[in-house]
Amino acid sequence: MSTFIHGGNVHANGIRQHYLRYGGTQHANKPALILIPGITSPAITWGFVAERLGEHFDTYVLDARGRGLSSTGPDLDYSVDTCADDISAFAHAMSLHSYHLVGHSMGARFAARTAVRNPKGLKSLVLIDPPVSGPGRREYPSKLPWYVDSIRQSQNGMSAEDMRAFCPTWTEEQLQLRAEWLHTCYEPAIVRAFNDFHEVDFHQDLPQLPVPALLIVATRGGVIQAQDEAEIRQLQPTIVIARVEDAGHMIPWDNLAGFFAAFGDFLGSPLVGEHHE
Repeated sequence: MSTFIHGGNVHANGIRQHYLRYGGTQHANKPALILIPGITSPAITWGFVAERLGEHFDTYVLDARGRGLSSTGPDLDYSVDTCADDISAFAHAMSLHSYHLVGHSMGARFAARTAVRNPKGLKSLVLIDPPVSGPGRREYPSKLPWYVDSIRQSQNGMSAEDMRAFCPTWTEEQLQLRAEWLHTCYEPAIVRAFNDFHEVDFHQDLPQLPVPALLIVATRGGVIQAQDEAEIRQLQPTIVIARVEDAGHMIPWDNLAGFFAAFGDFLGSPLVGEHHE
C-alpha cells in the first residue's frame, strides 16, 4: 500500500519549489518531515525511502533548485546559503510549524546551514553522510567528471544500461529512474555544489546546531572516516552517530533495512517494524 499523496509546487524564497508528499494528514499530531536529497538526486529518486517515512510522518521530499521540477537556469543563485534558505522558506510556505529535517550528502550540508540560519519550527536534524571536505581538508571521494559526464549523456537520452557504467551496483529499477531524471540536473548548479563541498566549511555550523542531531555514516563510503567522526563529536558533543554496515555513500540503495535501523528512536519511534509492501 503506497503512502504517496501527491506532487506539487509552491512559490517560496522567490522560486518554484517542487515537492512530493507522502503520509499526509493522518500524521497531523506529529511534526512533519522534510527530506533533502543529494547533489544529483531529484526528489522522485528518494521515493522508495519516502514511502516508508510516510508510514510515520507527513513527509515532503524536495527538488533542490536546479534539479527535478523546481526552478532552474542561469539566473539563479546556487550558493549554500540560498539553498538552505529555500528549505525554511518551503516550510513556511507550506505552514509546517513543526518538522524534522533529513538531508543526504549535499542535502545534509544545506540542512545543517538552514538549522543555524532559520531554526524556527525545526525539531531535529538528521545528517546522512555529509561531505566533510572543505578548505584545507581531504577531498570528497567522488570526482566532478563522474557527475558532469553522466548528466551530459543523459541530456541526449540514456538507458538504464548506459547508467550502469556510473552506478554498477544499482538495481534495474533504480538505474531506469536515474536515467529518466538525471537530465533535469542543471550542470552549473551541480558544479557549484560540488565546488562548495571543497570551498565551504561544513564544520562551522556544527557547534551552533540548535536542535538534537543524528549523523548517519556509510561505513564503506569513504566520505566520513573515524577521525572525522571524532572531530564532529568534539564540535557537537550531543550529536548521535549511527553507522550503517555494508553501505556506500548512497546508503538506502545499498542497505535499506540498515538505513532505517540507523534512525533508532531518534525521531520519536523506530522506523522499522510497521512496514507493509
